[in-house]
Amino acid sequence: MPRNEDGEFELLLGNRQLMSVFFIVVILLGVFFAMGYIVGRNSSPVTGPEVASRRPEPKPVAPDISPAPRETEAPAAAATKEAAAPKETASQQGPATKPAPPEPAAPAPAKTSSRVATSGQPESGKTYLQLSAIDHDKAEIMVELLRKKSFSAIAAEIPEKPGVFRVLVGPVAEADVNKTRADLQNASFPGKEAVKRTF
Repeated sequence: MPRNEDGEFELLLGNRQLMSVFFIVVILLGVFFAMGYIVGRNSSPVTGPEVASRRPEPKPVAPDISPAPRETEAPAAAATKEAAAPKETASQQGPATKPAPPEPAAPAPAKTSSRVATSGQPESGKTYLQLSAIDHDKAEIMVELLRKKSFSAIAAEIPEKPGVFRVLVGPVAEADVNKTRADLQNASFPGKEAVKRTF
């Protein structure tokens, strides 16, 4: 074989040799493809009765030995049991008995808001004890608590500060101011800090 300048052998192929190499490569690729197809077909899942015979028998289920639910999980578990209880009673009645149609809910009685009467204006020339100056909702709650403790109280809006309400106890006679303060303090209200106001 002739060598080139670097001392390497040169291989010259004619058209016949090139075609022969091409056909050999095509045949090898066809063989590999056929082998891959056969191997893939044999490894495909088996269907039909063979699967049933090869299917393993179910293993016995081990008893649940998980720890008791924590306190945070208790409400969720209770709600699940309550939801499941009606279903169980319905299944025990049998298919012959039809569940009774739900009774129409009676309209809820209109709530008479006692907070509406808590707001008012102090009588002019009368003395009151002011316990605090807060927003409307908190003032109404405080007035309701005072009335439950048998104190005469109102929530009066401050004209200079719209949205801010004085919680006033009274009217109180001048001679009874200290006694009323002591009664408020004994009832867990800030009687000592109450400000005397005459309107």
